[in-house]
Amino acid sequence: MLNKNKMKRILSIAVLALFTTLAFAQKKPTKLAPKRTVATAPADTVKAPVKTAKKKLKVPPKDGFYARKDIDSTEMVPLADVREEDVFYAKRIWREIDLRDTVNSALRSPKSRLIDVLISAIKSEELSAYSPFDSLNNEDDAFTNPMTADSAMMQAAGTVEVTDSKAGTVRTVANDLNPESFLKFRIKEDWIFDVKRSIFEPRIVGIAPMKFIESSKQWQPVFWVYYPEAREILTKKRLVNTNNDASTLSFDDFFIRRLFSSYIVKESNPGDNKLRDIIADPKQRLYESERIKKSVLDYEQGLWEY
Repeated sequence: MLNKNKMKRILSIAVLALFTTLAFAQKKPTKLAPKRTVATAPADTVKAPVKTAKKKLKVPPKDGFYARKDIDSTEMVPLADVREEDVFYAKRIWREIDLRDTVNSALRSPKSRLIDVLISAIKSEELSAYSPFDSLNNEDDAFTNPMTADSAMMQAAGTVEVTDSKAGTVRTVANDLNPESFLKFRIKEDWIFDVKRSIFEPRIVGIAPMKFIESSKQWQPVFWVYYPEAREILTKKRLVNTNNDASTLSFDDFFIRRLFSSYIVKESNPGDNKLRDIIADPKQRLYESERIKKSVLDYEQGLWEY
């Protein structure tokens, strides 16, 4: 009995000690870290953050759905080799292409002129120009007298005399080139029959831009270019196609495919005469031109008659 009372007393003391400890722990202040005070600047001195806008790269709008530049990726298609011993028949023809004809108007388009292509190639010495005259000032289209780029430009643009009053000298310089003055081109070509391939076809040998000479009242070539040499350049120059704006037709295609309209001004003859030297009437010359054209085509038809 005495032990039970002793145990109750010890239990009471322990419970009292526990409550005392808990009460003391609730009243004990906790040590917290002191708050840092942030110094704030006055409202008028606070600078707003600057937002840097990202610049967008402006891509120019595409003007259309097709390419309007030169067709640099096009390769020249070589013509078949023709050996001299395989040529059974040959006829040399000179033609003139009038750019005032609607069919030929693509050659004088301001976007792409044939004369601009030739002049640019001659200036950069990619293409050789040959004089239309020989040493005796007679017409010559045999590519025997090569011209420098400066002399070709003078021949094409014309010359003007500039007087220096201080020095008392007169210089001859090239005039400003007017592309619109080249309204005709002369073509020299051979119609050949290749017995090895059994083909009768024309081969363009040379081409020459022409200007109207006021003194003689005639159209005159200003220089000649060798067409097989010019093909490499003409193949990469895009022609303005009046029927299809998305066409990749080149100047070379225009000539090789015979898309031009022309009339014959001369055929090979013993006297080396042009039609104008023989026939004075322009209308009769056109009739003679058609007769020569028909005679050449009739030869082809006669090849296959048995």
